[in-house]
Amino acid sequence: MDYSEENLRDILELREWISEEIEKKEREVDKFKHNLRILDSLVKQSSFSKASSLVPNKQNIPQNQPTSTSSIIPIKTQDNKILANVHVTSDELVIIPSEDTMLDMETHPFKSFFLGRIIGGMENQDKLDVQNGTIPQNAAISCLVNKDGSRIREILIKNYRQKERVNEIINTITWSFSRMLENSQK
Repeated sequence: MDYSEENLRDILELREWISEEIEKKEREVDKFKHNLRILDSLVKQSSFSKASSLVPNKQNIPQNQPTSTSSIIPIKTQDNKILANVHVTSDELVIIPSEDTMLDMETHPFKSFFLGRIIGGMENQDKLDVQNGTIPQNAAISCLVNKDGSRIREILIKNYRQKERVNEIINTITWSFSRMLENSQK
Protein backbone atom coordinates (compact mmCIF):
# COMPACT_ATOMS: atom_id res chain seq x y z
CA MET A 1 0.00 0.00 0.00
CA ASP A 2 1.33 3.37 -0.97
CA TYR A 3 0.40 6.36 1.13
CA SER A 4 0.68 9.98 0.15
CA GLU A 5 3.05 12.26 2.07
CA GLU A 6 0.05 13.83 3.78
CA ASN A 7 -1.25 10.42 4.88
CA LEU A 8 2.18 9.44 6.22
CA ARG A 9 2.46 12.73 8.09
CA ASP A 10 -0.97 12.14 9.65
CA ILE A 11 0.00 8.60 10.62
CA LEU A 12 3.26 9.80 12.23
CA GLU A 13 1.45 12.58 14.08
CA LEU A 14 -1.09 10.07 15.38
CA ARG A 15 1.70 7.73 16.45
CA GLU A 16 3.51 10.56 18.27
CA TRP A 17 0.30 11.65 20.01
CA ILE A 18 -0.41 8.08 21.17
CA SER A 19 3.16 7.71 22.49
CA GLU A 20 2.85 10.99 24.42
CA GLU A 21 -0.48 9.93 25.89
CA ILE A 22 0.99 6.59 27.00
CA GLU A 23 3.90 8.37 28.70
CA LYS A 24 1.48 10.75 30.46
CA LYS A 25 -0.61 7.84 31.73
CA GLU A 26 2.48 5.95 32.90
CA ARG A 27 3.65 9.01 34.85
CA GLU A 28 0.18 9.33 36.39
CA VAL A 29 0.18 5.66 37.41
CA ASP A 30 3.67 6.06 38.92
CA LYS A 31 2.45 9.07 40.92
CA PHE A 32 -0.58 7.13 42.15
CA LYS A 33 1.61 4.19 43.20
CA HIS A 34 4.05 6.52 44.96
CA ASN A 35 1.22 8.27 46.82
CA LEU A 36 -0.28 4.93 47.85
CA ARG A 37 3.07 3.84 49.31
CA ILE A 38 3.29 7.09 51.27
CA LEU A 39 -0.27 6.65 52.55
CA ASP A 40 0.46 3.04 53.51
CA SER A 41 3.54 4.22 55.38
CA LEU A 42 1.53 6.87 57.23
CA VAL A 43 -1.18 4.37 58.13
CA LYS A 44 1.46 1.97 59.38
CA GLN A 45 3.08 4.64 61.56
CA SER A 46 -0.14 5.87 63.14
CA SER A 47 -2.16 2.71 63.51
CA PHE A 48 -2.26 -0.02 66.11
CA SER A 49 -3.64 -2.33 63.45
CA LYS A 50 -1.54 -3.52 60.58
CA ALA A 51 -2.70 -2.12 57.26
CA SER A 52 -2.96 -5.67 55.93
CA SER A 53 -5.66 -6.41 58.49
CA LEU A 54 -7.71 -3.51 57.12
CA VAL A 55 -7.73 -4.97 53.61
CA PRO A 56 -10.77 -7.16 52.92
CA ASN A 57 -9.98 -10.84 52.88
CA LYS A 58 -9.01 -12.42 49.57
CA GLN A 59 -12.42 -14.01 49.11
CA ASN A 60 -13.79 -10.54 48.29
CA ILE A 61 -11.19 -9.86 45.57
CA PRO A 62 -12.52 -10.66 42.09
CA GLN A 63 -10.72 -13.69 40.72
CA ASN A 64 -10.02 -12.12 37.33
CA GLN A 65 -7.77 -9.43 38.81
CA PRO A 66 -4.08 -10.32 38.95
CA THR A 67 -2.41 -10.20 42.33
CA SER A 68 1.25 -9.25 42.49
CA THR A 69 3.49 -11.82 44.06
CA SER A 70 6.01 -10.59 46.55
CA SER A 71 8.39 -12.01 49.06
CA ILE A 72 9.62 -10.59 52.33
CA ILE A 73 13.28 -10.98 53.21
CA PRO A 74 14.35 -10.05 56.74
CA ILE A 75 17.62 -8.16 57.22
CA LYS A 76 19.24 -9.40 60.43
CA THR A 77 22.27 -8.57 62.52
CA GLN A 78 24.78 -11.26 63.37
CA ASP A 79 22.95 -11.86 66.66
CA ASN A 80 19.67 -12.42 64.74
CA LYS A 81 18.02 -9.07 65.52
CA ILE A 82 15.78 -7.98 62.63
CA LEU A 83 16.90 -4.58 61.35
CA ALA A 84 14.46 -4.31 58.46
CA ASN A 85 12.30 -6.24 56.03
CA VAL A 86 12.76 -6.12 52.28
CA HIS A 87 9.53 -6.53 50.30
CA VAL A 88 10.47 -7.76 46.82
CA THR A 89 8.03 -7.70 43.90
CA SER A 90 8.72 -8.19 40.22
CA ASP A 91 9.57 -4.52 39.66
CA GLU A 92 10.43 -2.96 43.01
CA LEU A 93 12.04 -3.37 46.40
CA VAL A 94 10.67 -1.70 49.51
CA ILE A 95 13.04 -1.72 52.49
CA ILE A 96 11.26 -0.96 55.76
CA PRO A 97 13.40 -0.66 58.92
CA SER A 98 12.01 -2.24 62.11
CA GLU A 99 10.12 0.15 64.37
CA ASP A 100 12.67 -0.38 67.15
CA THR A 101 15.63 0.33 64.85
CA MET A 102 16.69 3.97 64.63
CA LEU A 103 18.55 4.50 61.37
CA ASP A 104 19.59 8.09 60.70
CA MET A 105 20.08 8.92 57.03
CA GLU A 106 23.14 11.03 57.94
CA THR A 107 24.95 8.11 59.62
CA HIS A 108 27.88 6.77 57.62
CA PRO A 109 27.94 4.73 55.29
CA PHE A 110 24.33 5.14 54.09
CA LYS A 111 24.72 8.15 51.78
CA SER A 112 28.30 7.62 50.66
CA PHE A 113 28.28 3.87 50.15
CA PHE A 114 24.72 2.62 49.73
CA LEU A 115 23.14 5.58 47.92
CA GLY A 116 26.27 6.97 46.30
CA ARG A 117 28.24 3.93 45.27
CA ILE A 118 25.73 1.09 44.96
CA ILE A 119 22.47 2.75 43.87
CA GLY A 120 24.34 5.59 42.12
CA GLY A 121 26.37 3.05 40.16
CA MET A 122 23.22 1.27 39.02
CA GLU A 123 21.61 4.61 38.07
CA ASN A 124 24.69 5.58 36.04
CA GLN A 125 24.66 2.24 34.22
CA ASP A 126 20.96 2.65 33.44
CA LYS A 127 21.55 6.20 32.14
CA LEU A 128 24.11 4.80 29.72
CA ASP A 129 21.69 2.03 28.71
CA VAL A 130 18.96 4.64 28.08
CA GLN A 131 21.35 6.74 25.98
CA ASN A 132 22.39 3.66 23.99
CA GLY A 133 18.75 2.70 23.48
CA THR A 134 19.19 -0.60 25.34
CA ILE A 135 16.36 0.23 27.77
CA PRO A 136 13.56 2.82 27.71
CA GLN A 137 13.73 5.82 30.06
CA ASN A 138 10.89 4.51 32.23
CA ALA A 139 12.79 1.25 32.85
CA ALA A 140 15.77 2.92 34.55
CA ILE A 141 16.30 2.21 38.24
CA SER A 142 15.11 4.85 40.68
CA CYS A 143 15.45 5.19 44.43
CA LEU A 144 13.39 7.19 46.91
CA VAL A 145 14.07 7.42 50.64
CA ASN A 146 11.06 8.30 52.77
CA LYS A 147 12.09 9.65 56.13
CA ASP A 148 10.77 11.15 59.32
CA GLY A 149 13.19 13.98 60.03
CA SER A 150 16.43 12.21 59.23
CA ARG A 151 15.18 8.79 60.38
CA ILE A 152 14.78 6.35 57.49
CA ARG A 153 11.17 5.12 57.24
CA GLU A 154 11.42 3.23 53.95
CA ILE A 155 13.53 2.95 50.84
CA LEU A 156 11.73 2.41 47.54
CA ILE A 157 13.80 1.05 44.67
CA LYS A 158 11.95 0.72 41.40
CA ASN A 159 12.99 -1.00 38.16
CA TYR A 160 15.86 -3.06 39.52
CA ARG A 161 15.31 -5.34 36.47
CA GLN A 162 17.92 -7.99 37.39
CA LYS A 163 17.99 -10.64 40.12
CA GLU A 164 21.70 -9.92 40.61
CA ARG A 165 20.79 -6.34 41.55
CA VAL A 166 18.32 -7.56 44.18
CA ASN A 167 21.05 -9.67 45.75
CA GLU A 168 23.55 -6.81 45.64
CA ILE A 169 21.06 -4.34 47.14
CA ILE A 170 20.09 -6.71 49.95
CA ASN A 171 23.71 -7.59 50.74
CA THR A 172 24.87 -3.99 50.76
CA ILE A 173 21.90 -2.63 52.71
CA THR A 174 22.47 -5.34 55.32
CA TRP A 175 26.12 -4.33 55.63
CA SER A 176 25.26 -0.60 55.57
CA PHE A 177 22.55 -0.87 58.24
CA SER A 178 24.87 -2.92 60.49
CA ARG A 179 27.66 -0.34 60.16
CA MET A 180 25.19 2.49 60.72
CA LEU A 181 24.09 0.92 64.01
CA GLU A 182 27.71 0.44 65.07
CA ASN A 183 28.56 4.06 64.14
CA SER A 184 25.53 5.45 65.99
CA GLN A 185 26.50 3.62 69.19
CA LYS A 186 30.04 5.10 69.28
